Amino acid sequence: MHIVVCIKQVPDSAQIRVHPVTNTIMRQGVPTIINPYDLFALEAALELRDQFGGEVTVLTMGPPSAEDSLRKALTFGADRAVLLTDRFFAGADTLATTYALATAIRKISTEFGAPDLVFTGKQTIDGDTAQVGPGIAKRLGLLQLTYVAKISALDLTARTIDAERRSEGGVQLLRTKLPCLVTMLEATNQIRRGAMADALRAARAPIVKWSAQEAGVEDISKCGLRGSPTIVKRVFAPAARSEKATLIEVGEQPAEALIDAIFKRQPALETELAALARGF
Repeated sequence: MHIVVCIKQVPDSAQIRVHPVTNTIMRQGVPTIINPYDLFALEAALELRDQFGGEVTVLTMGPPSAEDSLRKALTFGADRAVLLTDRFFAGADTLATTYALATAIRKISTEFGAPDLVFTGKQTIDGDTAQVGPGIAKRLGLLQLTYVAKISALDLTARTIDAERRSEGGVQLLRTKLPCLVTMLEATNQIRRGAMADALRAARAPIVKWSAQEAGVEDISKCGLRGSPTIVKRVFAPAARSEKATLIEVGEQPAEALIDAIFKRQPALETELAALARGF
């Protein structure tokens, strides 16, 4: 079994600042990390690899410094790392990113074997669009399971996968055919520490590096800024909320009294909850 996990190196959101004049994110001097949502995808892939055998290939698109995140993924136990890096990819939005990553996955298929599964996190903390995973699936013609909370079963003989998908109305139990793409929700697992042997291997392991040409990109105009129709007008930090949290004193009264007090302060909430209950 071959699993490809798409990860992204992102600035640490806890230390991001917004430029007061240009209203753009100031990335200089901000440490980078693996997108936290992608770690849940990586752990899910590693668990399946450990159970059923095979290989896990991690893929990212970014500057040469993104190699650090790939080596970090290798320390967790990934078998192979591929870095898609080229100046033509700079400034890519989700449309251009999915084009480049889908092209790279096709290249991975010819070089290392077609993936049975492609994993991504549900979204990235710097973009928050949740569009890249589904976009890759669309470009590769893969079935997709989004917002997955748990992989329930995998049958390599029947070529099926069962998953629990979280939705607004509850949890959906879904089964689909392989190959497919899965986007993992947060808090679905916990990334492993990684063995010492993996840490030593990661330090000296070769990182496969592909330029746009080496990855097989046929149309450069679909990459990077030129292939990105998205226009970001302004990035800004939200203003602090002026409302203060309200403490409701109920003493020894039962829980119903607390609920009544909440509904009295927020009458619309009761209506919304009642409508949601009718939907089940």
